Formats: sequence, C-alpha cells, structure tokens
Amino acid sequence: MTTPEAEPTQPETPETPAGGARQLGADGRLKDQLKERLRARSQERGEQTGETAQEPVERPEARLERAVRAAEQALIEYEIALETFRVEVENFSRLHHQKLGPMYARLDELDARIAEATAERTGDPEDVRKAEEARARVMPMPGVEELFHGWMDSEGLYPEAAAMLTDQSVRPPQRVRPGEEARKLYRELARKAHPDLAQEESERQRREEFITRVNAAYARGDEALLRELSEEWTAGPVPEELRLTRSEELYARLEWLAQRKELLTVLAKELEESAIGGMLRLAPDDPDALLDEIAEQLLAQVAEREAELERLTA
Repeated sequence: MTTPEAEPTQPETPETPAGGARQLGADGRLKDQLKERLRARSQERGEQTGETAQEPVERPEARLERAVRAAEQALIEYEIALETFRVEVENFSRLHHQKLGPMYARLDELDARIAEATAERTGDPEDVRKAEEARARVMPMPGVEELFHGWMDSEGLYPEAAAMLTDQSVRPPQRVRPGEEARKLYRELARKAHPDLAQEESERQRREEFITRVNAAYARGDEALLRELSEEWTAGPVPEELRLTRSEELYARLEWLAQRKELLTVLAKELEESAIGGMLRLAPDDPDALLDEIAEQLLAQVAEREAELERLTA
C-alpha cells in the first residue's frame, strides 16, 4: 500500500495587508524623523554662522510707485478743494455785484453830484478838478463782461445768452479759421504722419496719438504749436537707449506733481487774498448774511449822501 505524496506547500508570504500598512507607517515615521533632524541641523548651522532667513526684498520701483500714487491722490483732493473754493468765490462775486452793484453805482453818482454842487458854489479850481474826477468815476459796472463769462456786457445780454434763457434756438459759435501757414503745416503733417502709413501696430499707435495732437492744434488755429509738432515729427521717435527707465519716469512724475502743487498753491493764495475771497473768509458759513449786512451799510451811506446833496442844492 503506497502512501500518497504530500503536495508541496506554498511558502507563506510575510507581507499581508496588515503587515504592509505597519511597514508603511514605520517608513513614514522614519522619514519624518529624518526631516526633523535635517531641519534642526540646518538651523544649528545657521545660528553658528549668524545667517537668518532672508525675506523678499521689495523693488525700489514699488516704493516709488506707491509714492507717486499717494502724491497723485493728494493732488486730486487739493484740486477738488481749490475748484470748490473757486466756484464759491465766483458765485459770491456774482451775487455781490448783482445785489450791491446798483448801490455802489448810486454812491458814485451821488459823490459826483455833491462834488459838482460844491464846485458850482465855490468856483474853486481845486473843487472843479475834484468834481471832474468824481464824474469820471461814474462808469458802468466794471468787469461785467468778465464777470458773466461772455453772457452780457454793459449793453445787456448777448443774443446767444438771451436765446438760451428764452428757450430759442442758439446760433452756433463762430468757428476758428486757421491761417494759411497753419493750413500748410497741417496738410504736411497729415501726409507725413498718417496712421495708414505705419507698417507695425506700435508705429500706428504712435502716429494716431500724434495726429490727435495735430488735429487739436489745427482746430484752435494754433500755428506756433503746429510748427513745434512739425519739428517734433522731423526729429523722429525717441531712441530706445535715450528713453527713461521706470525709476526715472517715476521721479519725473513726482517732480511734475510737486510743481503742479506749487502752482495750485499760488492760485489758492490769490483767491484767498482777493477782495471777494477775503469777504468769504469773514462769513464762510452764511455769506448771504454778510451781503445783507453790507447792503444795510451801503443804504445808510446812500441816505447820508442824499441828505448832503439836498443841503447843497437847497
């Protein structure tokens, strides 16, 4: 009787799923420990050599750009404040002349009559001279055309202004007729700098910007500016090596902003030191009340002059 041979058995595989997970976990912990040791060693080496982690260095242009933006915003706010004050001065000046102008004119007329009555009584050459000077001062309200910005003069409203106020059709403004030299310069520049002559997009854009300036100068009939533009085009574009760097452009912008602020400061000072500006400073919250107060003073002066004239002519 034969004994059946035993079937060969397969060797057990040591990597069971659970065993594999344990092995991976051990490998991960080993890698973490190694990384930590390397990090510590690197830190120790840095402390020994005095080295520290370097933060990214900001570009100088970035600081300049922030300075330019801040200066631009400050200038905008200053221009808004100045324009607001200019409008207030202009409006107050208009109200001042409208409300008080007749009273000033009445005072001038009364002063002239008083001087004439005095000269007639005394016959003194000095009194006659004073009477002539007083009469010469009796003129239409000064600066009316400038005050109303072309709306009226001493004869009254212009036809265009009257048409606008009465809802009638307004005659279009007269167009500027450029001189022969301006037309010649314009035609030459249009032929030389026309955008359609460009071969590349950048060149076309440059020509379009230039022609826009040419058209604006021609529309105003500005012959001098057209001549300058002709010289500029003849000189050609600025070579690449002569163009400003970004930093130089930013510095130039800051310088321009500073110059603009200085100019606006001068204008603001002129407004504040003007007669109307000084009056506004006396009553910034209620300028109408100030006008009423001045009107009362002028009415009192008118009454005094009328009484004096009546006494001289009685």
